[in-house]
Order: sequence, then C-alpha cells, then structure tokens
Amino acid sequence: MPSERSIDPADGAGGRAEGQVRVAVLAGGMAARMGAAKAAVELCGRPLISYPLAAAREAGLEPVVVAKRASELPALRERVIHEPDRPHHPLCGIVAALRERETAVVAVGCDMPFVSGALLRRIAGGAGGPGGALAARLDGRLQPLPARYTPADLPLLEDALAGERSLRSTLARLSPGVLDERELRDLGVPERLCFSVNDERDLLRARRWLEG
Repeated sequence: MPSERSIDPADGAGGRAEGQVRVAVLAGGMAARMGAAKAAVELCGRPLISYPLAAAREAGLEPVVVAKRASELPALRERVIHEPDRPHHPLCGIVAALRERETAVVAVGCDMPFVSGALLRRIAGGAGGPGGALAARLDGRLQPLPARYTPADLPLLEDALAGERSLRSTLARLSPGVLDERELRDLGVPERLCFSVNDERDLLRARRWLEG
C-alpha cells in the first residue's frame, strides 16, 4: 500500500480548488475512553478509519485525513493534513482542513463506521445555511459530525477554537441548513449513520451491527 503523504497547512502546498467539496476525516483526538488510537483500532478486520474513508470514495468525494503529527494512523493512501499539536479539539481539524484549501469540507470522525456515501453526498450537495454549513438533526439535536463547513465559517470557527467552545454549540451559531430525521431515514438507520465508537462497548455494538 502506498505510504501516506503529509501536508502542513502553513506551507500552502494544497493549492485551491473552488467549487469542490472534500471529506475531512478527523483523526487527531486523544481517544481517552478507548485507551488506544481510534483510527487504527480494528473493527471486523479493518482499521476503524477505513470505513469513513471508503464512504467518501463511494460518494465520489476526495477524502483527506486530518491528524496531529503524533497521531497513530494505519497505512493510508490518502493525504494527511497535520493540524496543530494543541488543543485537542475537533475544531482544530476542521479549521486546519479549511485553511489548507479554501473549499468546503464535510467533516466526519474517524470513529464513524456506519456513515454512508449517500449521506456524505447529500451533505456535500444540500442547501446550507447563510454561510453554507449543513448538518443533520437527530433526536432534536444538531449533529456536528458529519456536517459541512465552509471557508465563510472560518472566522467564527477560529474564534470558537480559541475559546475551546463545544463543536455542537459552534455549529448552532452557524445557523446551518438541516437534514431532518425523515431525510436521514431515506438514507439508512439514522442512529447508525451518526454513530461514533467512543469506547469498547461501542466497538462491540458496532461489531454486532456489522456481523448481524
């Protein structure tokens, strides 16, 4: 398998490609509850991160991985964008991806094995809010991952990152367009589409779902 390629957002090497939406798979978290780097955790014989990457390719969107330089990753063919070492916050990866290339991103966690290509495609192409952000709503709550963020959102995202505000509350401030639960059901089981593996119990549940 080809070795990973890395880009530092500060070097400008990513260029510009207006009009294209990328999928940014966030892999820079600490994974404290899992006890191991989630991107490389095995689920049914595959690294956890391979599932959202496959969904991005299924959607016909360019996938990139956003991680810290010290993040443990499996062998990847996708480009890796290095976010700053501090803070440990999902906004860190979203901001790094938007800075690296001035195009919208659909941000998704490396720990989301049931996100589908159809959902990523819908989020990439759906009608967004005033700045272009778009997210799903499940059980009455906005889902910050997967969700679309745009370069127009950067000032608010950077301010929220500086204050280490929660991603969910930051998303609400963007007044995003919304995919409701009915629309999610057209694409699959909503609870699974937005499911994240945070600990061993979640990993066992995901394995049962995949094997069932």
